[in-house]
Parts: sequence; C-alpha cells; structure tokens
Amino acid sequence: MTIKAITVNPQDPAHFMSIQLPQPVATEFDLLVEVKAVSINPVDTKVHKSLQKSGLDAPKVLGWDASGIVKSVGSAVKNFKAGDEVWYAGDITRSGSNTTEQLIDSRIVSVKPKTLNWAQSAAMPLTALTAWEALFEHLNIQNAPADKTLLVIGGAGGVGSLAIPLAALRSKVKIIATASRPESAQWCLERGADLTVNYNDLQGELAKHDIKQVDYILCLNDTDGHWDAISDLIAPMGHICTIVENKKPLELNQLKLKSAALHWELMFTRSMFNTPDIAQQGEILKQVAALVDEGKVQTTLSETLQGLTVESIEAAHTKVLGGHMQGKVVIAF
Repeated sequence: MTIKAITVNPQDPAHFMSIQLPQPVATEFDLLVEVKAVSINPVDTKVHKSLQKSGLDAPKVLGWDASGIVKSVGSAVKNFKAGDEVWYAGDITRSGSNTTEQLIDSRIVSVKPKTLNWAQSAAMPLTALTAWEALFEHLNIQNAPADKTLLVIGGAGGVGSLAIPLAALRSKVKIIATASRPESAQWCLERGADLTVNYNDLQGELAKHDIKQVDYILCLNDTDGHWDAISDLIAPMGHICTIVENKKPLELNQLKLKSAALHWELMFTRSMFNTPDIAQQGEILKQVAALVDEGKVQTTLSETLQGLTVESIEAAHTKVLGGHMQGKVVIAF
C-alpha cells in the first residue's frame, strides 16, 4: 500500500513534486489519519526557504495543520478509535500533513469541531494553539483586571485572528490590534478588538487615543522591526510575548529598567521535546473545539484551494509569502 505526498524536490528545492510513499503504520501513541484538508502557515514557507539554502538528500513532506479521519491507532492510544474526525497542528520533527495519510501523536490531537467542515477545521489548530499558549500560559491575561491593555501586533493574520477572540472571551483586558488596511482593521474589530491602530507608527497612533503604554504585547510579526516601539510602549512590570525569531540581538536595557518580562512562544516545543505536559495541546484543542461549537469562536478560513497537487501547494505558499493574508488559506482534498 502506498500514499500520495507532495514533497520538496531534492533536485530542485525551490519547487515541489508529487510522489508515492509506503503507507505508515500506527504504533504506541500514534494515530494514522486520512488527511482531508491542510492549511499553509508561515512555518511552511520558512522551512521551505531553509531547505532551499541547505539542500536536502531526500524528499521532505511539509505541512503542520490538518483535519481528517482516524484510520487506525497505536497500542498506547486510549482516547481515539478508527472513524473519529480529528484536527491537529503536528510536530515539526516528523513528516508533515501534505499527504493523503499521516502519523500523528494522539496526545496533540483532539476531535474536530462538529460544526465545521474539513477546510474550516484545518485552518485553525496551529494558530489556535499558538494564540492560547501565548495568551494564557505566557502572558496569563486571564488573571488581569479590566484596566489592563493588550496590544496585538499583526491582528489580521492567522494567529491574530484567533488571539483577538480568545482574549475577548477569556479575559477582561482592552484589546488593541494593529492593521494597516481598512479591511484588515474591520476584520480585527469583527473578531473582538476594541481598537485598531496602524503598525507603521505605533507610538503616534496610540497617542491619538491617549495611550502611552500597554501592559501586555503579543508580537506576531517582525520582532526586529517593532522592537524599539515594543520596548518603549511596554509598561513597567509588563509582559511581552513574541512568536517571531529575531535576526539581530535585541536591546534589553529598557526591559531591565522596567522589570518587564519577555516570553517566547513556539507551538512545537511540547512535541519537539516530548515535554511531560505534551497532552496539554490535545486539551487546548478540545477546549477550542467546544468554543467553536458553542458559536463563540469562528473559523479563520479565508480561502480554499482544491486538490492535493504541486500546483495547489505552490499557490498557497505564494499567498502566504505575500504577507497580506487575512485569516488562513486551506487546501481541501
């Protein structure tokens, strides 16, 4: 038995190719999932770019968001069975989801929302986990009083589109989101932002609303480019969380003077290091699914492409690389 996969081409890493691979077998904690839809995230394009620089010896399957049907389960799996409809964000150390069947650790999986179709479901897991971990495990905004403020830099992107409604649902803070275009601003407001500002002049834009500092900052793009503004705007004893790696050293003296905290969020940490609380990701996805089915959180799907093909994968990568996505692009098959 074989499965279809779209992989990075070892002979031409700038492009993808379609191949057949042996059907994987579920053992221990793994599920074998028949993949129905995948979404493309910035991590896909970053890994692809790194492979173009480094080269690769064998085809590599990318993809870290999926929804699908469980076909079989490993010997240690107790909470899933064949036929379950699931969603997950995957593990960067393993073969990805751009394939017809995939092995995935059951502990980072949950049953998908019943009210969403495959494409709507596949749009959400990675960004939902990233937003949840950043907001409620690093920043702990659920414990903040109503006079505190959260600045979300990159409000209309995949993570921002879920960070805003999750913050609105599970905290009392005032939510300020950055957006550079009217349609992006409207997108953020519809999801629960109290205010939107243009990220090109954060201090100036916030000053128009008599805001000189904020208590929490969630940086979802260009940490280097926004760092001066972040350091200036963060309140004493404030908390900053970023998901974007820096390319140059960050000046931390301002943070030291303010006793401000800097947190890093990488959704893959738990699976990469097999942390003792790895199953927390499955629990988070379960809670998000419940919020979706209760009508409190919407899918962030904005565009659906059809078919697991080289053309659809490359088209989705091009859209993400454009840098102006509202929500997520998904490939259904």
